[in-house]
Amino acid sequence: MATELRRYLQTKIRQWTLARQRRAPSHTLTQNRIFILPTKAGCAWLLLLLMLLVMAINYENNLIYAVTFLLLGVFLTAIFHTYANLAGIEVKALPSRPCFAGRQAEFELELQRHSTRCFEQLHLRLESSEETQVVDLLNDRQRVRLYCPAPRRGWLSPGGVKLETCYPLGLFRAWSWLNLEIKTLVYPELLVTPLPSSLQEPSAKGCDRMSTRSGDDDFAGLERFQAGMSPRQVDWKSYARGRGLHAKHFAGHQDPDLWLDLDAMGGEALERRLSRLAAWVEALSVREVRFGLRLGSFSLAPAMGESHRSRSLAALALYGLEDRE
Repeated sequence: MATELRRYLQTKIRQWTLARQRRAPSHTLTQNRIFILPTKAGCAWLLLLLMLLVMAINYENNLIYAVTFLLLGVFLTAIFHTYANLAGIEVKALPSRPCFAGRQAEFELELQRHSTRCFEQLHLRLESSEETQVVDLLNDRQRVRLYCPAPRRGWLSPGGVKLETCYPLGLFRAWSWLNLEIKTLVYPELLVTPLPSSLQEPSAKGCDRMSTRSGDDDFAGLERFQAGMSPRQVDWKSYARGRGLHAKHFAGHQDPDLWLDLDAMGGEALERRLSRLAAWVEALSVREVRFGLRLGSFSLAPAMGESHRSRSLAALALYGLEDRE
């Protein structure tokens, strides 16, 4: 019964605290944001004090009085030390990295102190997770990573951040809920399947699908020398034979652009098609192949590189969702 009552009170305090706070990139813990209550050990300590006080009164024993008031002094001192182990800490949200659905989303926070006092045994966790990280703020700044499940694609907000401590004696628990601006983008879950034949690397299918471009791979013939050309391109043998000044022209090969088209994937469920496309984007990005992406009326021009990969996965993550922040 006591456990259920404690959980109910903590839930109400969390809801009330987060509701009255504005979302911000950082928060500093002050007296109006820190709550403190006795732990089970603290309640047992109070019960012991009560028993000692009854014994002291009953037996009129000065030694028992002295022990009682000494333990009471320790109890009251623990209140201030536990509170001071949170007061003054600034918690700042750092940019988060996207992840894939079905994995753990990572959020990075930075704890900063504005005094020389050390803060020990700090417990942090996200509202949507039961995993707790324990850190000691011994330097001016300390970074900590928190994790929570990412079950589906789209924007993921883990809710509030709880910072608590029972240091130094474990008689009191001080905690605070912080409404930080933290969220991350969750890409579709990777459904690894082989690339269809139409999306295989063109270089593996022969040169008939390749187009030429200017480059330095193969000799393609001679062209009339023009101002601005490099002297290294001059065909001196041809010039020595009296054929005029010509420059060597080289040609390379460029694979035709590939397109990933959502509508061309048949009648499979939307989430499975998006998961397949996400896996193909990863595969083509690793191979450094140029590709474009079509999602209904939305399209990304063919390109390659990390930025193109990120834009493609973000488009897949937000496709069909109302929130496209």
